[in-house]
Amino acid sequence: MNLKIVTVVGARPQFIKAAVVSRAIAAHNASAHPAKLKEIIVHTGQHFDEQMSGVFFKEMHIPEPDYHYAFNRLSHGAMTGRMLEQIEAVLLDEKPDAVLVYGDTNSTLAGALAASKCNIPVVHVEAGLRSNNMKMPEEINRILTDRMSAVLCCPTQTAMRNLHQEGYDGFGCRVVLTGDVMLDAALHYAKIEDQFSSKAQQITSGLPEYHLATLHRAENTDELQKLSDIIGTLNTLHKHTPVVIPLHPRTKAAIDQYELNLECIAVEPVGYFDMIHLLKHCTFVLTDSGGLQKEAFFFKKPCITLRDETEWVELTEYGFNILAGSSRQRMLEAVNTFTNHTLQWDVSLYGDGKAGSTIVKELLSLVR
Repeated sequence: MNLKIVTVVGARPQFIKAAVVSRAIAAHNASAHPAKLKEIIVHTGQHFDEQMSGVFFKEMHIPEPDYHYAFNRLSHGAMTGRMLEQIEAVLLDEKPDAVLVYGDTNSTLAGALAASKCNIPVVHVEAGLRSNNMKMPEEINRILTDRMSAVLCCPTQTAMRNLHQEGYDGFGCRVVLTGDVMLDAALHYAKIEDQFSSKAQQITSGLPEYHLATLHRAENTDELQKLSDIIGTLNTLHKHTPVVIPLHPRTKAAIDQYELNLECIAVEPVGYFDMIHLLKHCTFVLTDSGGLQKEAFFFKKPCITLRDETEWVELTEYGFNILAGSSRQRMLEAVNTFTNHTLQWDVSLYGDGKAGSTIVKELLSLVR
């Protein structure tokens, strides 16, 4: 018996997560299990830059999307609406047994909405995360997606606890602790990154040490004062230890618009293998990314988060991550803290690296 799954992706982190589950689906299909899974991939095109989307399909060996759109450079409402319309058409045509969505982007919400309208079960990978900041579009997306999901795949005990406190035990859905698919990816690809990370190796050649920074959230790039404070602090750090920053298109546009002077080693957005290499060899990370906070932990790197809250509260509780927002003082204090303290990394927070296979089992259980 073949069971059909439609996977909806559209942004960089989702490509990496989908690669893990796609690989687990392939392994399952090669087994003696009588039920096989057929995966149909829908790429919304939410990230349109080649370095932010197409390269990940090549690097992760994800099958080419069965449906590929280009819903970008639109407002949140327009983007989500266009995605909803097209994904619904795909679902009516394909008639899948379940729809698999990842994370908290507009693609995630549109996929869940379309499936719910068509009475198709939604499986949400990375469910239960909360920043408790309703001004974040991602927070709205993840809460609504969770509420529409039949199976909620939680990466951490914290996520499980969040859903329990919100009453999900009585919502007729299945809440499962799967572990984090990003840990699966990190363990798998770290073994071979040196074969594919030539760009990162060139960037860091001759640098005995460096800090790694990323910056892309609208809350930082769209406010001149915040952006100026962050760029100024990165420049200060760069005077002592080089700061390497793969520059997101939104951030580059904002820096140019506000005529700010970025003195760090700014490079084009990098692929996943290059990012792994940069993570493995940096001193510590400064970022407003959600996923990179975890990846820093996977590679035992202290992280300074350029936000006032985080979904990954366990990292702050254990001292692996410090929230600095856009404050110059808090950023510099965090640098000092990590420079003068030794962290104990022997703690398991995100599972055992087998989240992909656990999610496949949940898919089979759902559509049997």
